[in-house]
Amino acid sequence: MGSDSTLTDSGFYWLEKGGVKVLVCKPLEDAGFTNGFSTRLGGVSPFPENDLNLAGFGEDSDMNIAENRGRFLAVFGKDYNLTTVWQVHSDLVRKITGDGDLGINREKQDGMVSNLEGVLLGVKTADCVPVLIGDPETRSFASIHAGWRGTVESIVPKAIRMLRDEYGAEPLNLIAAIGPAAGCESYEIGQEVIDAFEKNFSTSGKLFKETRPGHALIDLHLANREQLIAAGVNPNNIYAAPYCTMERTDLFFSYRVEKKKYGKTGRLMSVIGRSRCEKP
Repeated sequence: MGSDSTLTDSGFYWLEKGGVKVLVCKPLEDAGFTNGFSTRLGGVSPFPENDLNLAGFGEDSDMNIAENRGRFLAVFGKDYNLTTVWQVHSDLVRKITGDGDLGINREKQDGMVSNLEGVLLGVKTADCVPVLIGDPETRSFASIHAGWRGTVESIVPKAIRMLRDEYGAEPLNLIAAIGPAAGCESYEIGQEVIDAFEKNFSTSGKLFKETRPGHALIDLHLANREQLIAAGVNPNNIYAAPYCTMERTDLFFSYRVEKKKYGKTGRLMSVIGRSRCEKP
């Protein structure tokens, strides 16, 4: 999964500023949405050095994370209000209204929707799947953290339902970007996860590649793509980044690889918001 030469065909490009390197989904950008998937490059955190850790306060200093977040936001060149939630691997999605819910929220959720200007909705990952969604018609958007638990519980379809119910977004108009995550060639799961997917996915067989009894590799990119399509999103409007976080630890943090090896790991962040200068 993933060489830089495949980026253009996948709908992504690299945006760099001051040593910080961010992956941008161009179709989302062209539709009027500032968006980006962070890498580990260009920060101040000791993971082992000069890493852009954007969360994980228990494993890094508040000062480092604040500096890293400032550098990350500076890449987008505008004064955005970064808004996050306390992620717990749930299927809960929060509507961000600006009524006291901007900034760092302590609410336990794993997805956000909004239509506010000047706001970037950010989700943190380090192997789980980040999904960004924008609706060019209603200008509403969503940022979703989809680990295997959230995927099994259909958090992405639930976010799409909230975009429709709250803002009138039609699924067929949505543009979705699936960011860097643990890929099917590296992400091995056990029988508990296999059983959960077989219970909730009618096409679960396509998601697995058996490795040994009771274990298999799982393709969470494909699982979330299938859920997007089942929710009514046009397959041609779904873009998946061609990177596996477990295979490309030179670019991304990986909980599975680094937690076991070093005892700690940083966190990536994926953000989306309405562009300041929107196209008519």
